[in-house]
Amino acid sequence: MTNYGLATYQQGDVKSTAIVFEQQYYDLKTAYRAVYPDNSQVPAWASDVTLALSQWQQISAEVDAFAQAATKQLASLTMISGDYKILAPFKPTTIFGTASNYHEHAAEMNTILAAKPDSSPYVFMKATSSVIGTNEYVILPPETKKLDWEVELGVVIGKTARRVKAEDALDYIAGYTVVNDISARDLNHRTDYPFKHDWFRGKSWDTFCPMGPVFVPKSAIADPHKVKLALFLNDKQMQDGNTSELIWDAFEQIQYLSSILTLQPGDVIMTGTPAGVGKGIGLFLKPGDVLRASAEGVGEIINTVKAEQL
Repeated sequence: MTNYGLATYQQGDVKSTAIVFEQQYYDLKTAYRAVYPDNSQVPAWASDVTLALSQWQQISAEVDAFAQAATKQLASLTMISGDYKILAPFKPTTIFGTASNYHEHAAEMNTILAAKPDSSPYVFMKATSSVIGTNEYVILPPETKKLDWEVELGVVIGKTARRVKAEDALDYIAGYTVVNDISARDLNHRTDYPFKHDWFRGKSWDTFCPMGPVFVPKSAIADPHKVKLALFLNDKQMQDGNTSELIWDAFEQIQYLSSILTLQPGDVIMTGTPAGVGKGIGLFLKPGDVLRASAEGVGEIINTVKAEQL
């Protein structure tokens, strides 16, 4: 299979779709016309990654075929030039997160986990309005003093999923992206209510979900449970993990979620973060800090922290 990614970029006031080969960005519609010069009709999915994912079950074979044909003509295709900005690759339908899903991360958070046979994934939801792309600012609001990072492999759903068994879950995955689950640790807890945790308040602020830089189809990663994850803070590596260490693997997470609700194309599951977050050592983000979060086979997103201007 051909390895490629889909991205969204902005040049001036115009947002367009790119196809990405070996970290080189090509305008998708222009490339499509070059590959298929006798086809005057560029498909709608070539203009919008979010739209493409909503139809992924129907169009994925067509996109794969185009990508394969394009790789044979790369020398004749023109890369995007001039000033342009890579945006988040698509807007998720819903964002799910799985908390304390690596044993070492749970330990650094002082979380005592039940034995897996006696438990199930701890899932929360994150506002889709918190999504930003690479090279955009993570805004530090004045309400938090303990802003933290969490690199995660994002699993993107490709077709409607209800009561899916773990052994069948791969068939429902469209592909993957990188997510940095920015979290305000001091806002995750409440003392004014009998409820201890407030995951919405801690995780759904604007800019708290850097995502990208691309969406890659599932064919790009041979095994989603053998993916290296890394996060660097100001060029110092803080997280060095592998999805092989997940407590609840991606397939089990899909089984659990789809037993409760119907997963939709474009849903993103943040599968969990390995050890190395700031809370474990009492180090939190400040204005000017630069975060680089990556997943092997997908890419790297870079975001700088900036104080909110009131």
